[in-house]
Amino acid sequence: MEWALHRLGLLCADQGKLDEAEKMYLRALQGKEKVWGPDHTSTLDTVNNLGIIYKSQDKLDEADKMYQRARQGYKTLGSDHPSTLDTVHNLGALYYSMGKLDEAEMISQRSLQGKEKAYGPDHTSTLDTVHNLGSLYRSQGKLGEAEKMYQRALEGYEKAWGPDHALTLDTVNNMGVLYFSQGKLDEAEKMYQRALQGQEKTWGPDHTSTLHTVNNLGLLYADQGKLAEAEDMYQRALQGYEKARGQDHTSTLMTVNNWGSLYASKGKLDEAHKMYQRALNGREKACPAHTSTLDTVNNLGILYRSQGKLDEADKMFQRALQGYEKALGLDNTSTLNTVNNLGLLYTDLGKLDEAEKMYLRALQGKEKIWGPDHTSTLDTVNNLGIIYKSQDKLDEAEKMFQRALQGYEKACGPEHPSTLSPVHNLGLLYADLGKLDEAEKMYQRALQGRTNAWGSDHTSTLDTVNNLGLLYKSQGKLDEAEKMFQQALQGYEMACPGHTSTLKIVGNLGALYKSQGKLNEAEKMYRKALQGYEKTCGPDHTTTLGTVDILGILHKSQGKLDKAEKMYQRALQGREKALGSGHILTLNTVNNLGFLYQSQGKLGEAVKMFQRSLQGYETALGPDDTWTLKTVKILGLLYFSQNKLDDAEKMCKRLLQRYEAAYGPEHTSTLNIVHHLGGLYKSQGKPKEAEETYRRVLQGYEKTLGVDNIAGHQPALNTIRDLGHLLAAQGHPDEAKEMYSKALTGFRALLGPSSDECQLLERSIASLDPAQGI
Repeated sequence: MEWALHRLGLLCADQGKLDEAEKMYLRALQGKEKVWGPDHTSTLDTVNNLGIIYKSQDKLDEADKMYQRARQGYKTLGSDHPSTLDTVHNLGALYYSMGKLDEAEMISQRSLQGKEKAYGPDHTSTLDTVHNLGSLYRSQGKLGEAEKMYQRALEGYEKAWGPDHALTLDTVNNMGVLYFSQGKLDEAEKMYQRALQGQEKTWGPDHTSTLHTVNNLGLLYADQGKLAEAEDMYQRALQGYEKARGQDHTSTLMTVNNWGSLYASKGKLDEAHKMYQRALNGREKACPAHTSTLDTVNNLGILYRSQGKLDEADKMFQRALQGYEKALGLDNTSTLNTVNNLGLLYTDLGKLDEAEKMYLRALQGKEKIWGPDHTSTLDTVNNLGIIYKSQDKLDEAEKMFQRALQGYEKACGPEHPSTLSPVHNLGLLYADLGKLDEAEKMYQRALQGRTNAWGSDHTSTLDTVNNLGLLYKSQGKLDEAEKMFQQALQGYEMACPGHTSTLKIVGNLGALYKSQGKLNEAEKMYRKALQGYEKTCGPDHTTTLGTVDILGILHKSQGKLDKAEKMYQRALQGREKALGSGHILTLNTVNNLGFLYQSQGKLGEAVKMFQRSLQGYETALGPDDTWTLKTVKILGLLYFSQNKLDDAEKMCKRLLQRYEAAYGPEHTSTLNIVHHLGGLYKSQGKPKEAEETYRRVLQGYEKTLGVDNIAGHQPALNTIRDLGHLLAAQGHPDEAKEMYSKALTGFRALLGPSSDECQLLERSIASLDPAQGI
């Protein structure tokens, strides 16, 4: 009876019916303990098998208890007995699943040494542990050591079993996985194809091992950008799994989940959602707390994030995180990947401090598990660089990108796709810093590497082409920019028509045409992008609303002010709903409405908009942020135009205080604000304060630029001219004439004697002594 129950447990486990298998093993265990006692080898065999079931159910602590009990009991057989070594082997695999990679390596090495001693180096059981060590080393980022283990296992299996044996082909498949992680995509494909041919020959096209390799080929093709081929693989794998194991088997649902990811990458978000929901429903039915269920929850979070459903995304990530922490611990890789995803979400929400905390937590955990140079650790380092760039911490961003780059180059080589990611990001950073030559070098390196790795039509290659277009646009190389955008657009429309990345390039072409003054062509591009976003993401998605806001700016440039207002109002209402009234993007739209109302002469409404955006920027960014200070300046000018001179003075003095603290009292930017304050005092009828302020500006320019260089600096000449006007109005013609003459000399050299500025100054001098002239 006990043997029958044990065998039924084996059968249920093979069918993926883990709960039934657990019941059978527990019944068998109770019977064996009663008949033979708790330490009999047959009893311990069932204990060991229960550990295997618990591991498959992600009940890792229970699995550990079972393995430890079996290991303790087998000690009577000796440390080199096959049953002892098998349990040690299983413990190594368990610790690997728990993310305890150092313990896993220690146990696996012990298992290997014991098996080599007991069976010899080429025994198939020895090779099983060699193979597992290869997988362990792969997870640790020790790709060279992993390849050695896999090669040893492969050669041994081929010699012992032949080239088409299941274990041989399993190792071939894992070598494909290794090459895939190394970015050696051609070699990976060769391994997968060899494994597939062997499995089809040995078991047939619909065997589950064959289908597993078909699924891996789908993953490879998806990464290569061969999306049609990837879909063919997933469809074949899904149909095979449904036929062999049913619609709700874990292998079936794994392929459903992968197909969902493919649809997401193609921009087919509704289809992706259907796949993820099917996978989630099936996994919740089979094992609600299983990590594979949490994997799909996490993927749904990624999907909701891409759809702009940020609240739903947060719920999914939080659910996945809590589940992973409970099942696997705080520092498990799946836990940390979800922490990383929360960092991405918080970045989207503009919660940069929270995003930084998530990335730092993920980084600390990964450094603890894998060390500072593991590729997964470097992924988070790279993400930290992105967040620091968003926070304008550009030095810290560069350090992160350089660390990631150096680590990837060492671990994967200079041309690996992972290496090229920080190369690309350094290009973005250098472009922001105005280091355009360095940016171009980075982009060209990334472009060449991605073209070699994936081909010219891969989406990552096209991303770099697009960014080169942006760089050329900023350099004023508009024809080259258009060529890049057109190349990127053609590639994306072929690979992913309607995808958000395709629409992003359409928008970039719109921006290029706008900068060229081709406003009608720009409008066509923006409307095409808007229609695409509305269809793909929905009318209220944040990306859709961004294009609505841009159309508002374009309509304002076209003089279509009513249309501009409609666009701004739609963008504002949508962003308030999606992001909140205090989000930076919401406040930017508020600002745009302020500028529009100013253009329409609706100064009261404009003031309300700028006051609202100012309060928001102060809360979100702080009183010293550039956006805050720009809005203070705009409000000051607006108050001046309304003749609200006291309010204008408050704004000007506030701005001056911030500039003095940030740059110093004699910085040219500070002196520009002081100059405006002088003009304000003049308008308020405070000539004494105005004169003192103008003279302070002049003294500052003399000290900062040097007395001999003032004549070549237009802001300094403006101050000299305005001081002349003030002195003339106060009845000091000689001093006024001196100022006018200095300003005229400078403007003649700078703008030419026939310039309007020079003509006005000549008339001002003549007005001081009408009889004399010049």
